[in-house]
Amino acid sequence: MNPVSLLERLGRAVLTLLALVGRISIFAARAFSHIFRPPYYPRELFNALLTIGWLSLPVVGLTAIFTGGALALQIYSGGARFNAEAVVPQIVAIGMVRELGPVLVGLMIAARVTSSIAAEIATMKVTEQIDALVTLSTNPMKYLVAPRVLAALITVPLLVAVGDIIGIGGGYVVAVKNLGFNSAAYLQNTVDFLEARDVISSLVKGAAFGVIAALMGCYYGMQSGRGAQGVGSATKDSVEAAAILILAANFVLTGVFFSI
Repeated sequence: MNPVSLLERLGRAVLTLLALVGRISIFAARAFSHIFRPPYYPRELFNALLTIGWLSLPVVGLTAIFTGGALALQIYSGGARFNAEAVVPQIVAIGMVRELGPVLVGLMIAARVTSSIAAEIATMKVTEQIDALVTLSTNPMKYLVAPRVLAALITVPLLVAVGDIIGIGGGYVVAVKNLGFNSAAYLQNTVDFLEARDVISSLVKGAAFGVIAALMGCYYGMQSGRGAQGVGSATKDSVEAAAILILAANFVLTGVFFSI
Protein backbone atom coordinates (compact mmCIF):
# COMPACT_ATOMS: atom_id res chain seq x y z
CA MET A 1 0.00 0.00 0.00
CA ASN A 2 1.18 3.49 -0.83
CA PRO A 3 2.54 5.18 2.36
CA VAL A 4 0.82 8.44 1.40
CA SER A 5 -2.51 6.66 1.01
CA LEU A 6 -2.01 4.97 4.38
CA LEU A 7 -1.32 8.31 6.05
CA GLU A 8 -4.40 9.80 4.41
CA ARG A 9 -6.58 7.00 5.76
CA LEU A 10 -5.04 7.34 9.20
CA GLY A 11 -5.55 11.10 9.14
CA ARG A 12 -9.19 10.76 8.11
CA ALA A 13 -9.78 8.23 10.90
CA VAL A 14 -8.22 10.53 13.49
CA LEU A 15 -10.24 13.53 12.29
CA THR A 16 -13.43 11.47 12.32
CA LEU A 17 -12.71 10.36 15.89
CA LEU A 18 -11.97 13.91 17.03
CA ALA A 19 -15.17 15.15 15.40
CA LEU A 20 -17.15 12.45 17.22
CA VAL A 21 -15.54 13.38 20.54
CA GLY A 22 -16.42 17.02 19.92
CA ARG A 23 -20.04 16.25 19.09
CA ILE A 24 -20.45 14.05 22.16
CA SER A 25 -18.82 16.70 24.39
CA ILE A 26 -21.18 19.39 23.11
CA PHE A 27 -24.14 17.04 23.56
CA ALA A 28 -23.06 16.29 27.15
CA ALA A 29 -22.67 19.99 27.95
CA ARG A 30 -26.14 20.72 26.59
CA ALA A 31 -27.62 17.81 28.57
CA PHE A 32 -26.14 19.01 31.86
CA SER A 33 -27.20 22.60 31.19
CA HIS A 34 -30.81 21.45 30.84
CA ILE A 35 -30.72 19.47 34.10
CA PHE A 36 -30.51 22.63 36.19
CA ARG A 37 -32.84 24.88 34.18
CA PRO A 38 -36.66 24.85 34.19
CA PRO A 39 -39.05 23.56 33.05
CA TYR A 40 -38.72 20.25 34.85
CA TYR A 41 -40.50 16.99 34.07
CA PRO A 42 -40.82 15.03 37.35
CA ARG A 43 -42.87 12.24 35.77
CA GLU A 44 -40.14 11.55 33.21
CA LEU A 45 -37.53 11.64 35.96
CA PHE A 46 -39.51 9.21 38.10
CA ASN A 47 -39.95 6.79 35.19
CA ALA A 48 -36.22 6.99 34.45
CA LEU A 49 -35.36 6.37 38.12
CA LEU A 50 -37.62 3.31 38.11
CA THR A 51 -36.25 1.94 34.84
CA ILE A 52 -32.57 2.58 35.45
CA GLY A 53 -32.51 1.91 39.19
CA TRP A 54 -35.18 -0.39 40.53
CA LEU A 55 -35.61 -2.60 37.47
CA SER A 56 -31.85 -3.08 37.17
CA LEU A 57 -31.52 -4.53 40.67
CA PRO A 58 -32.08 -8.20 39.69
CA VAL A 59 -29.37 -8.32 37.02
CA VAL A 60 -26.98 -6.31 39.20
CA GLY A 61 -27.59 -8.57 42.20
CA LEU A 62 -27.14 -11.81 40.27
CA THR A 63 -24.00 -10.54 38.56
CA ALA A 64 -22.48 -9.39 41.86
CA ILE A 65 -23.25 -12.51 43.91
CA PHE A 66 -21.80 -14.93 41.37
CA THR A 67 -18.77 -12.72 40.82
CA GLY A 68 -18.08 -12.49 44.56
CA GLY A 69 -18.42 -16.24 44.98
CA ALA A 70 -16.16 -17.02 42.02
CA LEU A 71 -13.61 -14.45 43.24
CA ALA A 72 -13.45 -16.13 46.66
CA LEU A 73 -12.85 -19.54 45.05
CA GLN A 74 -10.14 -18.19 42.74
CA ILE A 75 -8.31 -16.33 45.50
CA TYR A 76 -8.43 -19.34 47.79
CA SER A 77 -7.14 -21.62 45.04
CA GLY A 78 -4.35 -19.23 44.08
CA GLY A 79 -3.43 -18.38 47.65
CA ALA A 80 -3.12 -22.06 48.52
CA ARG A 81 0.00 -22.22 46.35
CA PHE A 82 1.72 -19.78 48.72
CA ASN A 83 -0.01 -20.73 51.98
CA ALA A 84 -1.93 -17.44 51.82
CA GLU A 85 -5.52 -18.70 51.93
CA ALA A 86 -6.29 -16.34 54.83
CA VAL A 87 -6.30 -13.28 52.56
CA VAL A 88 -9.59 -14.27 50.89
CA PRO A 89 -11.83 -11.80 52.80
CA GLN A 90 -9.47 -8.87 52.27
CA ILE A 91 -8.96 -9.45 48.55
CA VAL A 92 -12.64 -10.14 47.88
CA ALA A 93 -13.57 -6.90 49.64
CA ILE A 94 -11.03 -4.70 47.90
CA GLY A 95 -11.55 -6.39 44.53
CA MET A 96 -15.31 -5.95 44.61
CA VAL A 97 -15.36 -2.41 46.00
CA ARG A 98 -12.51 -0.90 44.01
CA GLU A 99 -12.88 -2.59 40.63
CA LEU A 100 -15.25 -5.46 39.96
CA GLY A 101 -18.33 -3.95 41.57
CA PRO A 102 -18.32 -0.60 39.74
CA VAL A 103 -17.11 -2.00 36.41
CA LEU A 104 -19.52 -4.92 36.26
CA VAL A 105 -22.47 -2.77 37.31
CA GLY A 106 -21.44 -0.18 34.72
CA LEU A 107 -21.25 -2.78 31.97
CA MET A 108 -24.59 -4.29 32.99
CA ILE A 109 -26.15 -0.83 32.88
CA ALA A 110 -24.58 -0.29 29.45
CA ALA A 111 -26.04 -3.57 28.22
CA ARG A 112 -29.48 -3.06 29.73
CA VAL A 113 -30.11 0.67 30.04
CA THR A 114 -27.99 2.20 27.27
CA SER A 115 -29.46 -0.13 24.67
CA SER A 116 -32.99 0.52 25.95
CA ILE A 117 -32.58 4.31 25.89
CA ALA A 118 -31.01 4.29 22.43
CA ALA A 119 -33.72 2.04 20.99
CA GLU A 120 -36.52 4.05 22.59
CA ILE A 121 -35.27 7.46 21.44
CA ALA A 122 -34.31 6.16 17.99
CA THR A 123 -37.78 4.70 17.56
CA MET A 124 -39.29 8.02 18.60
CA LYS A 125 -37.15 9.73 15.97
CA VAL A 126 -38.13 7.24 13.27
CA THR A 127 -41.83 7.62 14.08
CA GLU A 128 -41.43 11.43 14.18
CA GLN A 129 -42.44 11.70 17.83
CA ILE A 130 -39.40 13.92 18.47
CA ASP A 131 -40.56 16.24 15.69
CA ALA A 132 -43.95 16.30 17.39
CA LEU A 133 -42.32 17.38 20.66
CA VAL A 134 -40.62 20.26 18.86
CA THR A 135 -43.94 21.21 17.27
CA LEU A 136 -45.46 21.34 20.76
CA SER A 137 -42.65 23.67 21.90
CA THR A 138 -41.06 20.96 24.04
CA ASN A 139 -37.29 20.74 23.95
CA PRO A 140 -36.27 17.09 23.33
CA MET A 141 -33.04 17.61 25.28
CA LYS A 142 -35.04 18.83 28.26
CA TYR A 143 -37.79 16.21 28.01
CA LEU A 144 -35.90 13.10 26.89
CA VAL A 145 -32.21 13.50 27.71
CA ALA A 146 -31.92 15.49 30.95
CA PRO A 147 -34.22 13.24 33.08
CA ARG A 148 -32.40 10.08 31.97
CA VAL A 149 -28.95 11.51 32.63
CA LEU A 150 -29.98 12.81 36.05
CA ALA A 151 -31.64 9.49 36.93
CA ALA A 152 -28.49 7.58 35.97
CA LEU A 153 -26.34 9.99 38.00
CA ILE A 154 -28.51 9.31 41.06
CA THR A 155 -29.24 5.59 40.79
CA VAL A 156 -26.09 3.95 39.41
CA PRO A 157 -23.94 4.82 42.47
CA LEU A 158 -26.67 3.23 44.61
CA LEU A 159 -26.64 0.17 42.36
CA VAL A 160 -22.85 0.00 42.71
CA ALA A 161 -23.15 0.16 46.51
CA VAL A 162 -25.74 -2.64 46.47
CA GLY A 163 -23.58 -4.65 44.05
CA ASP A 164 -20.53 -4.24 46.28
CA ILE A 165 -22.45 -5.48 49.32
CA ILE A 166 -23.99 -8.41 47.48
CA GLY A 167 -20.64 -9.34 45.90
CA ILE A 168 -18.92 -9.34 49.28
CA GLY A 169 -21.85 -11.37 50.60
CA GLY A 170 -21.40 -13.90 47.80
CA GLY A 171 -17.74 -14.29 48.73
CA TYR A 172 -18.70 -14.60 52.39
CA VAL A 173 -21.19 -17.41 51.73
CA VAL A 174 -18.71 -19.38 49.62
CA ALA A 175 -15.87 -18.84 52.10
CA VAL A 176 -17.90 -19.82 55.16
CA LYS A 177 -19.92 -22.68 53.66
CA ASN A 178 -17.38 -24.21 51.28
CA LEU A 179 -13.91 -23.10 52.37
CA GLY A 180 -14.19 -23.41 56.14
CA PHE A 181 -13.72 -19.76 57.16
CA ASN A 182 -15.00 -18.52 60.50
CA SER A 183 -18.02 -16.26 59.94
CA ALA A 184 -17.18 -13.58 62.52
CA ALA A 185 -13.49 -13.46 61.58
CA TYR A 186 -14.33 -13.15 57.88
CA LEU A 187 -16.65 -10.19 58.47
CA GLN A 188 -14.17 -8.52 60.83
CA ASN A 189 -11.32 -8.83 58.32
CA THR A 190 -13.55 -7.36 55.61
CA VAL A 191 -14.51 -4.34 57.72
CA ASP A 192 -10.97 -3.74 58.97
CA PHE A 193 -9.39 -3.89 55.53
CA LEU A 194 -11.68 -1.51 53.63
CA GLU A 195 -10.92 2.22 53.77
CA ALA A 196 -13.17 5.22 53.18
CA ARG A 197 -11.23 5.95 49.98
CA ASP A 198 -12.22 2.56 48.58
CA VAL A 199 -15.92 3.22 49.12
CA ILE A 200 -15.76 6.79 47.83
CA SER A 201 -13.93 5.72 44.68
CA SER A 202 -16.55 3.04 44.07
CA LEU A 203 -19.43 5.52 44.31
CA VAL A 204 -17.67 8.14 42.16
CA LYS A 205 -17.04 5.51 39.51
CA GLY A 206 -20.70 4.52 39.67
CA ALA A 207 -21.79 8.12 39.07
CA ALA A 208 -19.39 8.52 36.14
CA PHE A 209 -20.39 5.20 34.58
CA GLY A 210 -24.08 6.01 34.94
CA VAL A 211 -23.68 9.36 33.20
CA ILE A 212 -21.67 7.74 30.41
CA ALA A 213 -24.26 4.99 29.90
CA ALA A 214 -27.19 7.42 29.78
CA LEU A 215 -25.40 9.93 27.56
CA MET A 216 -24.38 7.32 25.01
CA GLY A 217 -27.91 5.93 24.81
CA CYS A 218 -29.38 9.41 24.36
CA TYR A 219 -26.74 10.61 21.90
CA TYR A 220 -26.92 7.66 19.55
CA GLY A 221 -30.69 7.55 19.83
CA MET A 222 -30.94 11.19 18.81
CA GLN A 223 -28.47 10.63 15.95
CA SER A 224 -30.26 7.54 14.67
CA GLY A 225 -30.90 7.06 10.98
CA ARG A 226 -34.30 6.35 9.55
CA GLY A 227 -35.90 2.92 9.51
CA ALA A 228 -35.39 -0.29 11.46
CA GLN A 229 -31.75 -0.50 10.38
CA GLY A 230 -31.09 2.94 11.85
CA VAL A 231 -32.60 1.90 15.18
CA GLY A 232 -30.53 -1.28 15.27
CA SER A 233 -27.34 0.55 14.38
CA ALA A 234 -27.95 3.22 17.02
CA THR A 235 -28.53 0.57 19.68
CA LYS A 236 -25.38 -1.35 18.77
CA ASP A 237 -23.18 1.74 18.54
CA SER A 238 -24.45 3.11 21.85
CA VAL A 239 -23.62 -0.07 23.79
CA GLU A 240 -20.17 -0.33 22.18
CA ALA A 241 -19.36 3.31 22.92
CA ALA A 242 -20.67 3.08 26.50
CA ALA A 243 -18.67 -0.07 27.29
CA ILE A 244 -15.42 1.35 25.88
CA LEU A 245 -15.84 4.70 27.65
CA ILE A 246 -16.71 3.00 30.94
CA LEU A 247 -13.53 0.93 30.83
CA ALA A 248 -11.47 3.98 29.85
CA ALA A 249 -13.05 6.06 32.62
CA ASN A 250 -12.35 3.26 35.09
CA PHE A 251 -8.65 3.36 34.19
CA VAL A 252 -8.52 7.14 34.61
CA LEU A 253 -10.43 7.20 37.90
CA THR A 254 -8.36 4.34 39.33
CA GLY A 255 -5.25 6.34 38.53
CA VAL A 256 -6.72 9.44 40.19
CA PHE A 257 -7.72 7.65 43.41
CA PHE A 258 -4.94 5.10 43.82
CA SER A 259 -1.86 6.42 42.01
CA ILE A 260 1.15 6.41 44.29
